[in-house]
Amino acid sequence: MQMPGRMALRTQGSAVPPGGESLLFLTDEQLRRGIEAMYFAYRAFTSDADLILDEIGYGRAHHRALHFIHRDPGLTVTALLDVLGVTKQSLNRVLRTLIEDGLVDSRVGSRDRRERELQLTAKGAALERQLSESQRARMRAAYRTAGPQAVAGFRQVLEAMMDRDTLRQFQTLRDLPEERG
Repeated sequence: MQMPGRMALRTQGSAVPPGGESLLFLTDEQLRRGIEAMYFAYRAFTSDADLILDEIGYGRAHHRALHFIHRDPGLTVTALLDVLGVTKQSLNRVLRTLIEDGLVDSRVGSRDRRERELQLTAKGAALERQLSESQRARMRAAYRTAGPQAVAGFRQVLEAMMDRDTLRQFQTLRDLPEERG
């Protein structure tokens, strides 16, 4: 029986890590603290990139587009729409700017001429690298501090928060080669 204000979670029979809380039942307060930690972590995670984006008149949507185009060169506009979960109109504004500024190339699809395939230019790849550099450093430092078991647990938590379609998209991207192009 679940108690009011608590969320039951499965445990895998392992001892609670030092400084950890029992994961059998989490109170609303513990969940609230976790939610707040995610908000503050996300703010810190995006802060350095936000400064660079602000200087050039771009927003986070531009960064996300650059990230996923870099991750999967030749990604179609339709696939990018699916990954980002934004409206076509919103994505078109972002892509138009990136293309006009010489950061993204849009070519006729190799399999379907009605599709547009996206690829970063050298200038786009340099900006993506600059934007993501501090995020990788922040993530690397946090992972090293937390240790391998915490990293695995963190990934498990993130994946468990995703709905089935989002998890499928994530797994598809995860299975791409590490560096392309």
